[in-house]
Amino acid sequence: MTDLSGLRAVVTGGAAGIGLATARALTAQGAAVVVLDIEPAGVPRPLLGLKADVSDDASVRAAVEAAATALGGIDILVNNAGIGAIGTVEDNPDEQWHRVLDVNVLGMVRTTRAALPHLRRSAHAAVVNTCSIAATAGLPQRALYSASKGAVLSLTLAMAADHVREGIRVNCVNPGTADTPWVGRLLDAADDPEAERAALNARQPMGRLVTADEVAAAIVYLASPAAASVTGTALAVDGGMQGLRLRPAAQS
Repeated sequence: MTDLSGLRAVVTGGAAGIGLATARALTAQGAAVVVLDIEPAGVPRPLLGLKADVSDDASVRAAVEAAATALGGIDILVNNAGIGAIGTVEDNPDEQWHRVLDVNVLGMVRTTRAALPHLRRSAHAAVVNTCSIAATAGLPQRALYSASKGAVLSLTLAMAADHVREGIRVNCVNPGTADTPWVGRLLDAADDPEAERAALNARQPMGRLVTADEVAAAIVYLASPAAASVTGTALAVDGGMQGLRLRPAAQS
């Protein structure tokens, strides 16, 4: 049902973490995949890596056109590129707010805008945005990041409404805390990395971090013909973090 043979996909931020896992998963299902990344040198074959900075419109347009030329068109766009931020509203200066919103929100706008002419020519057009549990749950020390992902959720719904009659589906995935290089760097910087990892594991009802491959599987589903009637949807991949309210575990 998730066979993607003959389909052509572009994944932003695809050189590591969720993006790379997604690019590999799309390839495994038969898609031809181009990865756009600010540092694409390490992208493994058969993926094609192209340099792109989603905060620069000219860079994005050039990379998307190069990807479309290499692939012969674009059927699937995965807007995954993003950056993080830690802190309350007191902690991040204006410059950082502008930077994170520019990458996490406007980056998706720029890439989708550049890809739309190609998506409109596809018989199976799908856009999947990487959002976050931070869009729907209040997380401590994540004010800026949460604001950016809240915007991504609203953007996803608006895009789905705008383009449904053009045959373009738009959805997003909302990962919980995922075991990615970015989270690894956060843990390394903590005063007690083991205690911080334990706290992050405990925050998700399943008791562990989400894996990049699990998020990628959800993205592949939303991008595939199996989800032909799914648009304007946010699919949580969060170990139950959004919907479950468990009682404390019984003490032995």
